[in-house]
Amino acid sequence: MPLLNKPFPADPEGAGTASARSPLSRIRTALTVFFALDGLLFAGWVVRIPAIKEQTGASASDLGMALLGVSAGAVATMALTGRLCRRYGSPAVTVVCAAVLSLSMALPPLAHSATALGLVLLVFGAGYGGINVAMNSVAVDLVAALRRPVMPSFHAAFSLGGLLGAGLGGLAAGSVPPSVHLPALGLLGLAATAAAGPALLRAPSAPAQPADPIRSTAPAAGNRTRGPVLLLGLIALCTAYGEGAMADWSALHLQQDLHAPPGVAAAAYAVFALAMTVGRLTGARLLERWGQTRTLVAGGAVAAAGMLLGALAPNAWLALGGFGVAGLGLANIFPVAVGRAGELAGPGGVATASTLGYGGMLVGPPAIGFLAEWSTLPTALTTVAALAAGAAVLAYATRNASAAPVARAPEDATRRGGAASVAAGAPGGDGTLAGC
Repeated sequence: MPLLNKPFPADPEGAGTASARSPLSRIRTALTVFFALDGLLFAGWVVRIPAIKEQTGASASDLGMALLGVSAGAVATMALTGRLCRRYGSPAVTVVCAAVLSLSMALPPLAHSATALGLVLLVFGAGYGGINVAMNSVAVDLVAALRRPVMPSFHAAFSLGGLLGAGLGGLAAGSVPPSVHLPALGLLGLAATAAAGPALLRAPSAPAQPADPIRSTAPAAGNRTRGPVLLLGLIALCTAYGEGAMADWSALHLQQDLHAPPGVAAAAYAVFALAMTVGRLTGARLLERWGQTRTLVAGGAVAAAGMLLGALAPNAWLALGGFGVAGLGLANIFPVAVGRAGELAGPGGVATASTLGYGGMLVGPPAIGFLAEWSTLPTALTTVAALAAGAAVLAYATRNASAAPVARAPEDATRRGGAASVAAGAPGGDGTLAGC
């Protein structure tokens, strides 16, 4: 995996030559474009799910099975993307996956059955899963190079991209068919990839580092932190389940159950994305004022209340308000949980919690579909509230978990100190590293 800070060492105090800062600034700008593009394309797809459902004539359970194609494609690609990043470099994999994701936007309008939709969503899921792993890998190295907690800015860009995509989808839903709207977004994605890709591809790679004898022989202090880390991973899973469910089912709930017009229904994810953006932009202040545990507990409680309102409201406007409250509550739980896992167990803790979290985001949409077929969609959406409340309980259960020291070679600690401190939520960071 490329280590951007090798050729461009950054001064923790912000000093350094302009020649050292300028390449990193260009890489940061390009990477921000890819995060925003990811959110834009994903939101563009989810707000047209009601139209695609009508186009294919799928039932709720059939749609849930088709949406499982996104999950399957993403899981398979996530398992492979790490190896591809190590072999070809994270910047190159990011660019390729962005192109695949953009091209896949033209495929759902071509599907006229649930089976065909599931197959084309395998491609969409592959691009989506791949770009999320690859661009976050670039971002982690860039954080280390800059020695500044800039990771939240990337995730805010993802949320802003999602907000823009949902807004455009809302405007298009009433008059522009998916067969025009989605391919147009794909062309926009290809243009953005062509514009930002060269700057990202110039991100230099470093040769693989030799095995660290100190780290490899370190005592397994993780034995006593494994339990808390798994609990934090479950917190991430519970809240990411809600994000995935909101993305794929909120618009359909408003249109199908509350009889909202297409434009209002499409606003469901836009409201949620806007609330998530505001929550992430203010997350650092919340952490400084309340600390990690209270932020997690309060976020879970607020999200649970908001989702109950959103799922059970008698009209679309109250439901939109509930979705906004849920977005504020969920905004910082995933990144705080992952950051705290890193604080407890180092990079291994971050990896464990992130994997569980992404699993929740992928499992949520099809699970809601199956539950909606068995019962009703509003009832199925209340499971989001139940899991958010469960996340609050789990957060309180891990309040006394203590960090175990992570052994590193002295030179490795110097080389990676910036990334380690941010990932662990160390003083000076904002504790909101991880999660789209």
